[in-house]
Amino acid sequence: MIYVAAAIFVLLILSAFFSGSETALTAASRPLMHQLEKDGNPRAQLINKLRHHKERLIGAILLGNNLVNILASALATSLLMTMFGEAGVVLATVGMTLLVLIFSEILPKTYAIRHANRAALAVVPTINILVIVLLPFVKTINIIVRLLLRMFGVDPHASDGLHSSTAELRGAIELHASHAQGEDKESGVMLRSVLDLADVQVGEIMTHRKGVSAINATDPVESIITQVLESPYSRLPLWRDEPDNIVGVLHAKALLREVREHANDPKKLEHLDILSVAAKPWFVPESTQLLDQLQAFRARREHFAMVVDEYGSLLGIVTLEDVLEEIVGEIDDETDIFVPGVHIHTDGTLVVQGDVTIRDLNRQFDWELPDEEAATIAGLILHESRRIPDVGQSFRFFGFRFEIMRRYHHQIKTIRITPPVKDDTAP
Repeated sequence: MIYVAAAIFVLLILSAFFSGSETALTAASRPLMHQLEKDGNPRAQLINKLRHHKERLIGAILLGNNLVNILASALATSLLMTMFGEAGVVLATVGMTLLVLIFSEILPKTYAIRHANRAALAVVPTINILVIVLLPFVKTINIIVRLLLRMFGVDPHASDGLHSSTAELRGAIELHASHAQGEDKESGVMLRSVLDLADVQVGEIMTHRKGVSAINATDPVESIITQVLESPYSRLPLWRDEPDNIVGVLHAKALLREVREHANDPKKLEHLDILSVAAKPWFVPESTQLLDQLQAFRARREHFAMVVDEYGSLLGIVTLEDVLEEIVGEIDDETDIFVPGVHIHTDGTLVVQGDVTIRDLNRQFDWELPDEEAATIAGLILHESRRIPDVGQSFRFFGFRFEIMRRYHHQIKTIRITPPVKDDTAP
């Protein structure tokens, strides 16, 4: 009886080992194990290898776990029947259920979930040996399972169709960011923005031509130099005959280099061909995805491009800084002109300029306003209202209230936004 009780105790320990190992190996961080393998950790390499053959791993662990559980239950039933007769069956059933549930399932799995990475690295050598030893039995069982699945019309190799590396990565970022604070939260926003680069077009982030500073290429050289020095930008488009006819992009450094070379002869500077100093303009369609545009900027080693529509008409400009700001947020330097686009009032409302982009508002205030049909907040109001609203007119879309405060001709200049009230009592 002592030997049987000792055997039951050992079997329960083995059951706990199998249960905890299964949880640890499936819950261990994939990115961490991948990085540890790259760093030369042999146990992490074993974990990744076993995960690659998941059917073998799960089959071996379940085979071992069920084997020791059934054997422990059989021994307990035999022992208690010897002691209590037929009532021993009931006692063995109740007793082994409690013992297996508490000590061989809940306890080891709870520990394994909370220390998944450490536990996985600890048990993987033993589990690897178990998988090798039980491989013939596991293969036989898997063949039987596949045959049974086919009998019921289920393809054992079919996927659920929902798996996507990008979707999985985005879900992990969202899950992490939802509980993060401070710098971790900012990192989550940046990672989401990187994934969004393939879904955002250049036309959504460009500077509209109304806000572009450009220079007439036929102006006197002295006037051009003055305009360049007074401008906060290092690159300026050059136009001729009409503002939409861009003939070059003038870099302040290239112009100043020419000024220095002709410093001793001002007359030659007056006859300088400004187009010989300027770079050729680079035109890109408004439908270009930001990821493609970023790669194009890197390949061409340029920071500045002109955006055109399907008819070739100039829409605005996009810079490398614009693309980077979609990832890291607004980048201000000593030459930037600060134009307040959003004012937050004490009553919770916001006064927003019409050209503020929806993406910036969503990013700053964790809103979810749609930006598929319009890039700016004014564009969203025009799209949803299907009209050019009057001053004082208000609309309610997506839970927000939009009140038109100022309009210039047909352009919405200023809007008061009242966001939906958050229910702090909600669970």
